[in-house]
Order: sequence, then structure tokens, then C-alpha cells
Amino acid sequence: MADIATGAALSIEQIEQRVQEQTRAKRKRDRRAELIYPVLTGILLLVIWEVATRGFRVPVYLFPPPSVVLQATIENWDLLLRESWITSVEILAGYAVSIIVGIPLAFAIFRWPVFSKSIYPLLISSQAMPKVAVAPLFVIWFGFGLVPKVLIAFLIAFFPIVINTVMGLAAIEREKIYLAQSMGLSSFDTFRLIRLPNALPSIFAGLKISITLAVVGAVVGEFVGGDGGLGYQLMVANGSMNTPLLFAGLVALTVLGVFFFWIVEVVERLCMPHQEKISPPTV
Repeated sequence: MADIATGAALSIEQIEQRVQEQTRAKRKRDRRAELIYPVLTGILLLVIWEVATRGFRVPVYLFPPPSVVLQATIENWDLLLRESWITSVEILAGYAVSIIVGIPLAFAIFRWPVFSKSIYPLLISSQAMPKVAVAPLFVIWFGFGLVPKVLIAFLIAFFPIVINTVMGLAAIEREKIYLAQSMGLSSFDTFRLIRLPNALPSIFAGLKISITLAVVGAVVGEFVGGDGGLGYQLMVANGSMNTPLLFAGLVALTVLGVFFFWIVEVVERLCMPHQEKISPPTV
């Protein structure tokens, strides 16, 4: 009864302020959990990895413990940093080309059905074709420079951008279009003010998938015809049975992928500041 009386005594402004404070506190807890839980899980896995490899006396050339990988990373820091820069240029160039080509292509597919029916089967065919099989052709045509790696990264990365953009543009309630027409908006204004903002979540979902695939594409290009980059160093380490350096290169690639993914997320939050982040369900 006291709670009811206290609630009744509060004004609407006070209740709203209390709700906002609780919402801000919950968001802070969620942000801390998003950071703490993965870190604790990663530390636990590293401890298990270290104890298991030491306890079972696994040879270093088969599966080095994290401490040995860390030592190899420190000893080859300059090499990994230099090769990471080469791979980063290839990733960003391929990713940029995939955006420049993918988003306008998705707009054309959505806007013109005849163009969509003509080009869509070719897009599917380009994804069914193994990129590793195409990579040697790029090396023959363009040499061992930057261009083959960028093209392979582009071929692997652009498809999610196209598909997600088309799906985002098409996934809109007809009532919103009817409302825009009743307000006298032109087709361009309807696209700019209603359809495109509605499609942004789907577009950024494709962009986030694409950046991870661009990392894969750059490494594939370095495997086939590279003379530098982290992918090339992975092959060198594998050829010399330097497993700790091989793991160090994998860690560097993982850090690059996570960093670029985070950059895309930051851009997404800047473009959609009011978009609620979807969290996994809790049990």
C-alpha cells in the first residue's frame, strides 16, 4: 500500500525521469557485460589451452601453447606489423570496390525488374564459382601486384552487400508508401526519406558480413600469388614448420578482422543513432 501511495504521489515527470534513469543504468550494465563476458571467456579458453598443451606435453610444432605464441608475436612484431599493413590495404581496397559496385548494382536490381532478371543469375554463378580457382587467372592477367588481391577480395565480399541491400529496399510496409503518395512526395523523395532509411539496418548487416569476407579474399589472393602480407607469411611459416609464427599470423588476421568490423559498427551507430541494438535472448 505504501508503494502504491508513493507511486500515486509522484508526478508524471518524476516517473518518466525514473524510467529514463533505469534505462540508462541498464544500458551501462549491458555495455559492461558485452565487454566483460567475452574477455573472461577468452581468458578461460587461453588458460585451458595453456594447461592442456603443457599437461599433455603436446609438441610445439603441432600445437604451441599461448605463451609460446605470445613470445613469437613479440619476437616478430615488426614483421607482423609490416605485413598487416600490406594486408590491410588489400582488404580496404577490395571492400571499397565492393561497396562502390555493390550498392549501385543493388539499386539497379531493385529499380528495374528486367535488369534484375538478366543479372541475378550471373551473380549467383559468380558465387558458385570457387574463388581459389579464379585467383591464378588474375595473377596471369594482372601479375603479382595489388590488383589480383583486390579483385579476389571484391569478388568474395560484394555479394552480401548486393543481396542485403535489395532485401532492405524491398522490405517495407506498403502502408508507408501509400502514406508518402498521399502526402504528395515524389518517387525520389519517397526513396530518400522512407525507403532508404528503412533499408539501412539491412544494408549495414551486409556491410558487416562483407568486411569479414574481404579479409578472407585478401588472404586467398596472397596464398595464390602474393609476395607479401599476412597470408604470404602464413605460407612461409607453414613451409618452415614455424607453428608459433603461424599462430601469431592467425592472431594478427583475427585482430584485423575484428578491428574493421568494429569500424563498420561505429559508422552504423553514427548513421542510425536511434537504432536499438539487437541482443541475443537471455535464458
